[in-house]
Amino acid sequence: MKEFAYVRAGSVEEATSAYASHTGARYLGGGTNLVDLMKLGVEAPAALIDVTRLPLDTVEELPGGALRVGAMVRNTDLAAHPLVRDRYPALSQAVLAGASGQLRNAATTGGNLLQRTRCPYFQDLSKPCNKREPGSGCGARDGVHRDHAVLGHSAHCIATHPSDMAVALSALDGRVELVGPEGARSVAAADFHRLPGDRPEQDTEIRPGELVTGVVLPAVAAGLPSAYRKARDRASYAFALASVAVVLRLEDGVVGHAGLAFGALAHRPWRARRAEEALLGAAPTRAAFEHAVDLELAAAQPLRDNAYKVPLARNLAVDVLSRLTDTALTGRAS
Repeated sequence: MKEFAYVRAGSVEEATSAYASHTGARYLGGGTNLVDLMKLGVEAPAALIDVTRLPLDTVEELPGGALRVGAMVRNTDLAAHPLVRDRYPALSQAVLAGASGQLRNAATTGGNLLQRTRCPYFQDLSKPCNKREPGSGCGARDGVHRDHAVLGHSAHCIATHPSDMAVALSALDGRVELVGPEGARSVAAADFHRLPGDRPEQDTEIRPGELVTGVVLPAVAAGLPSAYRKARDRASYAFALASVAVVLRLEDGVVGHAGLAFGALAHRPWRARRAEEALLGAAPTRAAFEHAVDLELAAAQPLRDNAYKVPLARNLAVDVLSRLTDTALTGRAS
């Protein structure tokens, strides 16, 4: 095992300072992904900056009705929180779909956003992977890629992002709060993760040394009908083959607002902007839903073995939209 330094931070300032003092450092929260990657040899940090003691473990209602979720809020607590369940059900559903109870008890909000792909070529040091070792190639393109991307991929990488929670945050117009050497800032959840392009090793828009301190859920989405749906190979916990998060508001018999994001189709949660634009002002019919989703998925470029993902994602999205319409019209879950 490679030796590494260990620092337990008592404040955000201590954490960012310690990170800056150690070249090759990583922040350590729940460790459910980072520690696994260290065991595999994929990650070999020179230092671990333990942020588990930072005061970032609460869910706080903000003036105006928004909700701030601290980066150290455990997934179990996030999914069970009454304000999250009642106001943002898609987020609660996504977290519950993401992992077993044991993992949810350890995993954190910030760590969930930062988890890395489960592509087997990324996790296997004997295989080429541009994300792990830039310039080595993408073994998945001509290899096993049934679970890989159909949207937004590049010649350098076809991996997908594994988070369920991030898909819901994207559809809900959440924002990710960050603190780093240049101060505090926030980034829209839909823009937080990157497409691979020619830099697949860079997963997010985080700047060097920045620490995720929380996520803000907007007041405008609070209480709107929303849902998360996931298709996977087995009924027990598994990463998605395709997933969808939807937020819907009906006004005077037409769609007044739609937030739609797909998971497991791209290098990042895929915000379906074309579909959303097509839905605005449309009557909430199955035909309208099918048309909008088809417009979005027309951009798909499936590979040899993963074309099934396109109809799978289409059917998931149309079904969730239809069910949320029933919820909006009747005032109860269908």
